[in-house]
Amino acid sequence: MKKIKIAVLMNDISTINPKKDSSLAMMLEASKRGWEIYTFDTTDLFAQDGLVFADCAKTTVSNNLDHWFERKTNVVMTLDEFDVILMRKDPPFDMTYIYSTYLLEQAENKGVLVVNKPQSLRDANEKLFALNFPHCMPKTLVSANQNKIKAFIKTQNTAVIKPLDGMGGYDIFKLESYDITIDAVLKRLTNNGKHPIMAQAFLPDIDKGDKRILLINGKPVDYALARIPAKGNFKGNLAAGAKGVGQLLSDRDRYLCEQIAPTLKTKGLIFVGLDVIGDYITEINVTSPTCIRELDTQFNLNIAGELLNVIEQKISTNRY
Repeated sequence: MKKIKIAVLMNDISTINPKKDSSLAMMLEASKRGWEIYTFDTTDLFAQDGLVFADCAKTTVSNNLDHWFERKTNVVMTLDEFDVILMRKDPPFDMTYIYSTYLLEQAENKGVLVVNKPQSLRDANEKLFALNFPHCMPKTLVSANQNKIKAFIKTQNTAVIKPLDGMGGYDIFKLESYDITIDAVLKRLTNNGKHPIMAQAFLPDIDKGDKRILLINGKPVDYALARIPAKGNFKGNLAAGAKGVGQLLSDRDRYLCEQIAPTLKTKGLIFVGLDVIGDYITEINVTSPTCIRELDTQFNLNIAGELLNVIEQKISTNRY
């Protein structure tokens, strides 16, 4: 079998946290398998004369927190030279991100496996995608209308307000109807009523953690990472100071995974992070889900290995 060439579209590898980075975990596993690894960013993509290229660097990785990568001089390659491309660019999900999915789609049309599928990355907004499974969600409102949002907050007593394109707990607010800051917060987040945002009923089970469940080709990893908010905080985001505690999936967790798995497989969403608080799905992360390394460390797993097994199978059968 020929050596697999893998490209990873990601933020600058020199800026990542090697202890926690899931993209690095994937590359470390690819390296163990003898795959050729290349890295590039969205700004390195270009199309010319009917072909899509990347100004990329052949990259070697090592499990060393002080020296985790080496890049060779950049080389221009057509995307169809790769067997698989991992789209691991962090949000924000802006127009640059969307443009890159169109270019990746050209590679997909020529037989390259792109994880996750470019069209589905566009279709499956990480906040709105969960609307397809209303029986699995908390009470939710999506609107740009500040009066509707305030009425929703009053009905729920307490609600969590968040933008539709954020990550890492940024610009997420817990609001009650009597909060004196409510008008200013809603005005800013909705851009004075022009930009829709999401409001969800506050789930007290957040004190037990915002569980990140990883699914590979629709199958959940047996353990979730419960991100316990820091004292005095309600945000279950590691970037916001939450502590990651691994735990076995509950029966309810598995039920929620079963509800979404067929849709994930149909849409070619091979690697997905499901966010669950208590009994409910709050988000479905499809762009660059994390928590591989934390779960691997706590439970002696090899989640990237499971992912690359699926990728190898899809490449060998050309079924994607």
